[in-house]
Amino acid sequence: MTSGALILVLAAAVIHATWNLLNKQASGHPTFTWLVAVLSAVFYAPATITIIEIWRLKIGFVEVGMIVGSAALHTAYFVLLNQGYRAGDLSLVYPLARGTGPLLATIAAIIVLGERPSLLAMAGVLLIIGGVFVLTGNLAKLSQDDNRSAVGYALITGLCIAAYTLWDKQAVSRFAIAPMVLDWGANVGRSLLLTPYALKFSDDAVNEWCEHKWEAISIAILIPLSYILVLTAMQFTPVSYVAPAREISNLIGTAMGARLLAEGDAPRRLGAAGAMVLGVVALALG
Repeated sequence: MTSGALILVLAAAVIHATWNLLNKQASGHPTFTWLVAVLSAVFYAPATITIIEIWRLKIGFVEVGMIVGSAALHTAYFVLLNQGYRAGDLSLVYPLARGTGPLLATIAAIIVLGERPSLLAMAGVLLIIGGVFVLTGNLAKLSQDDNRSAVGYALITGLCIAAYTLWDKQAVSRFAIAPMVLDWGANVGRSLLLTPYALKFSDDAVNEWCEHKWEAISIAILIPLSYILVLTAMQFTPVSYVAPAREISNLIGTAMGARLLAEGDAPRRLGAAGAMVLGVVALALG
């Protein structure tokens, strides 16, 4: 992994953990996801339109299809993630979802895209798997009633992460869609997909704005910024390296949940996150 890609991914990880903290604090209704998507589309429209005009980018049927697919996958991701945060702790849901997704993406990249990470990189994958297991305690803990719902949402969210990672990798590398254009288009698509739901629950949407306006504005700025950095790295770096390397955010997110939100059992959770970070280091070096 090049130093440039690593810097992009590490910067994205810090931003990613920050917006997840804000998202957990808001613990919003699904209309909160719609609100954030609308704000993101509005905030990033001027820069995106300028790039399209200056670079004279072609936006044909293929490009639109890739953007629509990305919008659908990201919509599912954000809705499920919010539901997970409503059901459980940040320091459980965040690392489990963020650990599962890149692992699945790495496996799929090896099988489908033909990527061949080194033995050191594969050792990193095993460290991440171990970190996820320790983080969640044990199989008996996963089946406990008070954790079952949160774990279920986290795992399905991880599947969505793997799907959109592979999809977006193809979009920015094979089809050469500019990262900002892809992300902005996905935000516009997510806004449109969730608008019927927002209209149906308009009272909830208004309440979310009144109660969590500043969280929504902050998240709407941070989400695209974080992912544009990742998409830029994926333009010239294999998925099997970028996706797991993003998991440095696990350490940050778990620390935030344990310290700032006073979620319990910090030593085990931070220890597990540390193992996952070592796995990321092995992936980067491999």
